[in-house]
Amino acid sequence: MKAFENALVYVEGEGLKKTNLAFGDKISSIGGDIAGAEVISLPDDAVVLPGFIDEHIHGAGGADAMDGTVSALKTIATTVAAEGTTTFLATTMTQSPKNILGAMRAVKEYRAAGFAEGARVGGVHLEGPFIAAAHKGAQPLEYIAKPSSEVFDEYNAASGGAIRIVTLAPEEEGAEALIKHLVSLNIVASIGHTSAKCSDIRCAMAAGARNVTHTYNAQSPLHHREIGTVGSALLYDDLHAELIADTIHVSVPAIQLLVKCKPLDRLILITDAMRAKGLKDGISELGGQTVIVKNGEARLEDGTLAGSVLRMNRAVGNMVQKAGVPLLQAVDYATINPARTLGIEKEAGSIKVGKNADFAVLNGNFDVLLTVRDGNVVYRAN
Repeated sequence: MKAFENALVYVEGEGLKKTNLAFGDKISSIGGDIAGAEVISLPDDAVVLPGFIDEHIHGAGGADAMDGTVSALKTIATTVAAEGTTTFLATTMTQSPKNILGAMRAVKEYRAAGFAEGARVGGVHLEGPFIAAAHKGAQPLEYIAKPSSEVFDEYNAASGGAIRIVTLAPEEEGAEALIKHLVSLNIVASIGHTSAKCSDIRCAMAAGARNVTHTYNAQSPLHHREIGTVGSALLYDDLHAELIADTIHVSVPAIQLLVKCKPLDRLILITDAMRAKGLKDGISELGGQTVIVKNGEARLEDGTLAGSVLRMNRAVGNMVQKAGVPLLQAVDYATINPARTLGIEKEAGSIKVGKNADFAVLNGNFDVLLTVRDGNVVYRAN
């Protein structure tokens, strides 16, 4: 048994409080006696938060989910642990069926191996190939495909049933049938890379779609005569809205607008990070395309944003320090909110007795001091 002694802990339903926290692989007690436990000492300014959950991340540390290897997934897992992330979805992109199937099989193999290092791979976010060409962003045009339940089923089978979110364009032929199919399997249909009008969004919601992929980016914008995907994300409370809070993909006023419009439990921080995260500026790659990383921005050679190099602890910090969001509200955006979207809120996303012992320990500057997953320290700052 391990424990934090008299630490400042974000306890579910109680907020921040000074307390003892004891845990094995699960949280065993909050505020109880920790005699005999291995006490992990923390500095005075440390705050113990739930481990972060990143439902949309392509890569980190020089590796990408589309590499289709166990070693690549392991690199991502250990790299993101350094930012307080304890669960992530290995996110794919629009590519050839062969390459997508390879990525799916690697996730299946990785999850079956039960690696204890780094963050856990909670499943797959299939971003494409069922998207709109007009809003492909950094996704390769030649591999875009029409929504298909049959194709999806092939990918899901290869992953061992690990797909948790599918990003698709709801206006494309076959999308409504695919959304209904996903809902029947308890998989999240997420609206993204799309030219959808508000009427398309309403139809998608009626079919069961309930998520918006990286809100504002690669989707039809808000106009006063057609509010598009962005306006629909702002208008409809039932839609969960992903946000890349790097202040590059989305400006601070746009972040503040989304915060103002969305219910507290409907905004989700993501990194949408690519393989260059955690590396120095320079030349990188995304889906066979050259990416130039400079000053915290990752762009294709034509200037198109190509994912981010954002760390989740910095996303939370940006929400607080730049967008003026209260700390615990910002933390919820990276923890319990994605847990609810993914249906794992009973075991993850907050600090409560019986839940996974997943913690991100930060200091006052939002630096990560310690990351704990299933009761094991998977990252410790030097």
